[in-house]
Amino acid sequence: MGKIKERFLRDGIAEYGKRLGRYGRFEVVEIKEESFKEPLSEREKQQVMEAEGERILARLNPRAYVVVLDRLGEQWSSQELAERMGSLAVGGTNQMDFVIGGSLGLAPQVLTKADFIWSFSKLTFPHQLMRLMLAEQIYRAQTIIAGESYHK
Repeated sequence: MGKIKERFLRDGIAEYGKRLGRYGRFEVVEIKEESFKEPLSEREKQQVMEAEGERILARLNPRAYVVVLDRLGEQWSSQELAERMGSLAVGGTNQMDFVIGGSLGLAPQVLTKADFIWSFSKLTFPHQLMRLMLAEQIYRAQTIIAGESYHK
């Protein structure tokens, strides 16, 4: 959700995107965040998340394996991510869509669409920073799959 404003984050994401080019196609899809002013009632918060959720669902490839990042999901190590990505590729899955929600979180309809709900940590991270962290972990997983030494 949203655009990356900080140059250092854009540069880092671009660097990992460039590195990932040797393994396959890597694309960042930015989806417009719903504008709102705080404080929000619980109902208003749900409306914002639902509007953002509809935009997310409209952009997902129906044939992709969908991984949603959510702090309440299951935690994977880098090795487990690589194993999952490798087994999906061997099984014929040629696209994974990773979803990072907006600042309020993800609507239930997005969580329901997920093939897997993944948590990086019990900590909360800014969603812009998560995009860089996710790009790095995808790159790390690809180096593990390829038997390269970056991940060590």
